[in-house]
Amino acid sequence: MTDKRLVIGGASGFLGSRLRSELTADGWQVSTIGRNGADATWDDPAAIRRLVDGADAVIGLAGKSVDCRYHDANRNEILRSRVDTTRALAEAIGASEHPPAVWLNASTATIYRHAIDRPQTESTGELGSGFSVDIARNWEREFFAPDLPGTRRVALRIAIALGDGPATNMLFRLARLGVGGPQFDGPWFPHRRYRGIGPDPTQPTGPGWHRTRGRQRFSWVHVDDVVGAVRFVLDTDSLTGPVNVASPGASDNRTVMRSIRRTVGAWFGLPAFRWMLEPATWVLRTESEMVLKSRWVASEKLLAAGYTFTWPELEPALRDVYARRRANGARRGLGRSRG
Repeated sequence: MTDKRLVIGGASGFLGSRLRSELTADGWQVSTIGRNGADATWDDPAAIRRLVDGADAVIGLAGKSVDCRYHDANRNEILRSRVDTTRALAEAIGASEHPPAVWLNASTATIYRHAIDRPQTESTGELGSGFSVDIARNWEREFFAPDLPGTRRVALRIAIALGDGPATNMLFRLARLGVGGPQFDGPWFPHRRYRGIGPDPTQPTGPGWHRTRGRQRFSWVHVDDVVGAVRFVLDTDSLTGPVNVASPGASDNRTVMRSIRRTVGAWFGLPAFRWMLEPATWVLRTESEMVLKSRWVASEKLLAAGYTFTWPELEPALRDVYARRRANGARRGLGRSRG
């Protein structure tokens, strides 16, 4: 067992709860910052400083889910929840007599441009524009801006995480309902939900579209490898700055949806065009960007440093996630029947 102490900000979500469980099992003494049931709340800077001072590591994961409609209230809260919590951690670390040796903060692979020509790496990737990119830019700016010489900082640019979470479960559900075909981009009425945000917002102001014919790239990572990458980065002092967390087995939308259909045993899936997706995402209270943007990201730094992905290929990863989901559902059902 280790006597090392770690603080997680935002440990109640899909990734945070998994990391808290796994790192506790590794022997870390884990404290949390959050809203309910945590060791400190975000509106108590003195309590945050007490947790952070003397800790060996800090992991920041807080932020409102982007699985929502991008109206003004949600847009502002998505940005505020990331920037303010990151600033709170930075201020606590800066005020510590014994600052943590390493601070890992969540970011997103969505920071890169719509890419169908080549993968985006930490050294050669090009940042995109618009709302989602600006969220990531401002998040990372807040993270790297303070002068914290005693603390190594790593921004984890995480691809779409496959696990027993809402995004993956929704894709499985769509496939079982027979609507798990590819998604096709196309023209749509102008709107301003994807406009930039923050002190220096980028454009475009409209949704835009790309003729990808369902071949928009899909970079992903199994939740096991999110945990594995966090462990690896904590132990690898040479890793600093932005680090992509994405499986080598990047795919595309057609292949992803076909693999999901095979995984759930649905041999047919209706395709969805933009004019069908927009009303559907309005009903589901989400955005079509989630499935239409081409995300092609490569983990250059992790691989160069020696990390080996447990799940490098898409279909085995999906089958594992689906099997665990069904097993968890069976255990939950058994628990209810016993109750």
